[in-house]
Amino acid sequence: QVQLVESGGGLVQAGGSLRLSCAASGRYAMGWFRQAPGKEREFVTAINRSGGITHYADSVKGRFTISRDNAKNTVYLQMNSLKPEDTAVYYCAASHGTASDMRRVSQIVSWGQGTQVTVSS
Repeated sequence: QVQLVESGGGLVQAGGSLRLSCAASGRYAMGWFRQAPGKEREFVTAINRSGGITHYADSVKGRFTISRDNAKNTVYLQMNSLKPEDTAVYYCAASHGTASDMRRVSQIVSWGQGTQVTVSS
C-alpha cells in the first residue's frame, strides 16, 4: 500500500510563497491536486518517477514548481506569487502510471491526508 505524508501549508498573503512536501513509501509518479470549498478536486501538477517530466495546470504555470528528491522519496511543491483563488486543501497523490496519467483521478492509487493553503487578499 502506498503511504503519503504531507507537510507544509498555512496562511499567506497574496503574492507570497509556500512550500508543500510529500513523503512517499516508495518511488511513484507523484503530483498534487487541490479542492476548494464547493468545488471538485482539480489537478495541479505532476512529476514522473525520475523527475525529468512535469505537467502543470494552466492556472499555476509559471508560479508553481514541482520537484522531487528520490533519495528521500519526497516530492515538493513550491508555490510562488500566490493568489486568493489558490486557497484550497492540497492533496498529494501517487500513481503507478506516468506523470501524464496523473491528470486523471482514476489513475491515482493513493492520496495524502490533505493540507490547507489559505491566501488572503
